[in-house]
Amino acid sequence: MSKKNSLARRKRQHEFELQKEREAKEKKDKKLHAKKSKMKLDGAEMKKKKKGSGRFPVGKKKVKTKLSALAKAKAAQAMEIDK
Repeated sequence: MSKKNSLARRKRQHEFELQKEREAKEKKDKKLHAKKSKMKLDGAEMKKKKKGSGRFPVGKKKVKTKLSALAKAKAAQAMEIDK
């Protein structure tokens, strides 16, 4: 029987491949779990920091809604060109 066709060899190779896949999956899960736990810690640290002093409130910017005369003229001119 050839080396390729040896049943024992194929079985060992198959077991080896399964083991590698399992290890890769476990490694990926560990990495993901570590990342999740790190994110949770970071979130907790941010909450603690917000309670402390040293931050100052920032007001919202007011949005200018009225168009100036020049802006109105430009808009009208643009509308005329489109027509």
